[in-house]
Amino acid sequence: MKSNASLIYSFILVVGDFLALIGAFAFAYILRVSVSHRPIAEAVHAATYIEIFLILLPFWILFFALLGLYNSSINEKRFAELGRLLGGSFFGMLFVIGFAYFDNRPVFPAHLVPVYGFALGFIFLVLFRNLARWFRNWAFRYGFGITNILIVGNTRVAEELVESLADARRSGYRIVGVVGTSTHKFPHVPVFADFSAAVKKLKANDIHSIVQTELYAAQAPNNQILEFAQTHHIAYRFVPGNSELFVGNITVELFRSQIPVIAVHQTALIGWGRIVKRATDLLLGGLALVIATPFMLVIALALKIGDPRGPVFFKDRRFTRFRNTVTIYKFRSHKRAYTDLTPEQAFTKMGRPELIKDYRAGRDQIPADPRVSRIGGFLRRTSLDELPQLINVVKGDLSLVGPRALQTHELEKHDKKDLILAVKSGLTGLAQVSGRRDISFDERRQLDLFYVQNWSLWLDLTILLKTVRVVLRRLGAS
Repeated sequence: MKSNASLIYSFILVVGDFLALIGAFAFAYILRVSVSHRPIAEAVHAATYIEIFLILLPFWILFFALLGLYNSSINEKRFAELGRLLGGSFFGMLFVIGFAYFDNRPVFPAHLVPVYGFALGFIFLVLFRNLARWFRNWAFRYGFGITNILIVGNTRVAEELVESLADARRSGYRIVGVVGTSTHKFPHVPVFADFSAAVKKLKANDIHSIVQTELYAAQAPNNQILEFAQTHHIAYRFVPGNSELFVGNITVELFRSQIPVIAVHQTALIGWGRIVKRATDLLLGGLALVIATPFMLVIALALKIGDPRGPVFFKDRRFTRFRNTVTIYKFRSHKRAYTDLTPEQAFTKMGRPELIKDYRAGRDQIPADPRVSRIGGFLRRTSLDELPQLINVVKGDLSLVGPRALQTHELEKHDKKDLILAVKSGLTGLAQVSGRRDISFDERRQLDLFYVQNWSLWLDLTILLKTVRVVLRRLGAS
């Protein structure tokens, strides 16, 4: 039968969140009204205050539920959970303030109470959720809340699942059997030749979930497994043979209002997401450009003083969404003699062709690159050479966050280039905040591909915050 462990855990989270919020706002009231001796704005009695919150907090919890904070796909990821807790707390507080406005009666005795409540509420929620996670892991160690899984298939995915879920005390999953004749040996895990043999040996009540890692060519075995799961109310999942197909944004819809189909989009950045992303680029990119303009003028003046005959900007044609080309702007960091030359041409011109091999072997960089001017080296180390690309962002050529804008010869190196080009290239991206030049070309493109297929506004904001940290610490700058 279906395991109730996840349902119980979600119920604990609901109750715990409610108590954490009640405790936070009660403490906020005490801090401002009972502890502080400053006058209060409204005479709101403590009992009335708590009564109002007991009525309003279920709606706050509803906001949390709509944000997926009681789904395992979210509460298993601490960073995603943290962001949604913050967003849900913000909207919950707006709801309380809105109620006070429309009901035309005071809810808070002083203006600082909602500020204290919001801050304490978020802290209490985070502490409670970490405590709940620790308690669940403790329960796993003693065999409580374990989900029993039967794996069906002879694929490498089946082997990976067995290996990753082997320790039930850590994973919360116990593998009760593997159906298949895989040559891989699974110690302490029963292996069955076919599904019929497995269900004869195992009781239906001992199976909480079935994971089928391959669909059989004959339809009968597939129907047998699915019908068994449905009859005994067992959770059922299958791993598609072409796993790369089921990435990005996936929706199930009725084609022609009668045929169920799975729609797979190249990227999660579709529909309203593109509108929100462009609005974010205009708002944050425009603000950043206004702030950066005085610095850009100083840098341009310094470049002109250092080399009056050299250009201030370096312009390059790069690929962006749908293989469209755009001209990106950067402050010139090379000496004038080597501007607009390929590395091979530049090193040959300076009479040091031996550096070509070192440059390519060093992932397109070498220490103390002789092509780079003194001021250019400073601009690169601080990433100030990329400030003019804010103009590209406002124009719509680039986005603040996205895959790196690639040159033609770089683009052709990757077999997933067209998937990467499903979105606009970015001023910064997941690869840049994950090691930049310290990781290989293929690893950078894999991160670009992950971003394209898993875009979210929260991911964009996270990358922007990490970019600020990377730039300030001068991490990975060449």
